[in-house]
Parts: sequence; structure tokens; C-alpha cells
Amino acid sequence: MPRLMLFPKMPTDIQVEGLIFDMDGTLCLPQTWMFSEMRRALGIARSVDILDHIYSLEVAEQEIAHEKVRQVERTAMVQMKPQPGMFSQGRPFQFLEANKLRKAICTRNFNTPVNHLLTTFLPKKLFHPIVTREFKPPKPSPAGILHIANHWKMDPKHLIMVGDSVDDMLAGHRAGVTTILLESDVNTHLKDAQETDAVVQRLDDIISLLKGGIEITDRMPTVPEEEVKALDE
Repeated sequence: MPRLMLFPKMPTDIQVEGLIFDMDGTLCLPQTWMFSEMRRALGIARSVDILDHIYSLEVAEQEIAHEKVRQVERTAMVQMKPQPGMFSQGRPFQFLEANKLRKAICTRNFNTPVNHLLTTFLPKKLFHPIVTREFKPPKPSPAGILHIANHWKMDPKHLIMVGDSVDDMLAGHRAGVTTILLESDVNTHLKDAQETDAVVQRLDDIISLLKGGIEITDRMPTVPEEEVKALDE
């Protein structure tokens, strides 16, 4: 079976070229209370997707709803704590940069908390592009990940999506990239999901995965190329 890895050893091995990270629950510790607060502010049930609800509103009402959500995110922003392993001896992001691997962020959050996280915890690390919820459609659509792949001019099979949610795994799988689940006590049910290719408990565990390789199955993006091009215009 092909392996995605940093140092290919076999003819079937594939060179990893870039990693795309979710933010909430991936680069910082999970703050699951945010989502119940957002739904309370919007007056919607737990079963309703927050962004789907907002985009279903009249245009004038969308900005009001967005601001209610942003207020919750601003409160959460000042309580952010970095994920274990971010500053360990292995220094995963220094490792990625030393090996010339590209880094990007694809999140359903908005730009202010993303900028806060980067300036607070990773001030000298380059993540580009940064795809926030201003990019439509958001995860679990693969469009944001494919936008990053197009920007880098890379085949998705050379890329990895690192996340902690079903949206991350679905978006990555549909985009044709390899997925890594950052496991926590609220997402263990995703370990055996079809869309999850590998599981880590800490960010620095990614280093050993890249060195040892991740077994992958061939897959193709499930979004028509013309749709992705339309989104990039």
C-alpha cells in the first residue's frame, strides 16, 4: 500500500509537501463550550449547523448573526491555550520548516482569533494561505483545502489535513488529501471513521508519522474542478 512520507523509500511511496491545519481544537486546545454559546445566541438547536443557519438568513440578518458568533469567539480567543506538543523538544513547526514543508490554516473561525493565535504562540512561523469562514463554502466542503492546493500548485495527494472534527476529516477526505485526527476526549469516535487516515495524541506526534509514513488509499477530490476554479475567482 502507498505511504505518504517525508523521506520516500519505496517506488510506491509519495512525498509529503505540505500540511493544512484546523485551528480550534487543533492548534489550540478545544473550547467546546463555544458552540453551545453560539447556538444559544442564535436561538438554534444543537442539530443545526451554525454557518448553514447564518447563510440561510436574509442578507441584512446575516451580519447581525455573524456578530453574535464573533462575540463568542472573541471571548474564547483570550482564553486560548496551545495544544500539547507545540513547544516540545521536537518543535513540530520548526521541524516542518527545516524540511521545507508548506503550512496553511483552514478554519471555520474568523480572522481575528487566527491572528491572535499566531502572534501569541507562533509569531515567527509562516502559514499561508489562511482560509477562514469568509471563504465559501466552508468545511466540510473540500473547497477551502483545494483552494490551498491550487495556490501552492500541488497535487492534493501530497498534502495532509490535520484536524480534530468530523468537518476536518470529511473535508480532507473529499479533497483527496491524507487526514490526521488530533485525538481528544470528545472526538474518539472519529478514530475509526473511513475519512480518518491516521491519529495522533499530540502535535509533535506528527513528526514520527511523517518519518515512518502514513498508509493511504488512492482517492480523487470529489468537487468538480470547475467549481473550485469558480470559487478561486
